[in-house]
Amino acid sequence: MHEIRIIGLLITDRIKEAGRTQKLLTTHAHLIKSRLGFHEVSEDVCSRVGVIILQLSGSQAECNLLEQELAKVEGVELQRMVFTC
Repeated sequence: MHEIRIIGLLITDRIKEAGRTQKLLTTHAHLIKSRLGFHEVSEDVCSRVGVIILQLSGSQAECNLLEQELAKVEGVELQRMVFTC
């Protein structure tokens, strides 16, 4: 059986938390198979709230460690999806 693991991150203050979040993602880059990030932008303002979706590949222990470290970042909410095929 193969497992597809996807995590979603809601970053409530991109300006404040982007540096620490990016550092963790860079440290664990070997686990990230796909990454999608977005935030709302208008003519007048760029939203402080952002969303990152990651498809992870690696051992369950390595993925769990990344999730645990991301969960410790203040202002980051983590949600998980796991598909088994």
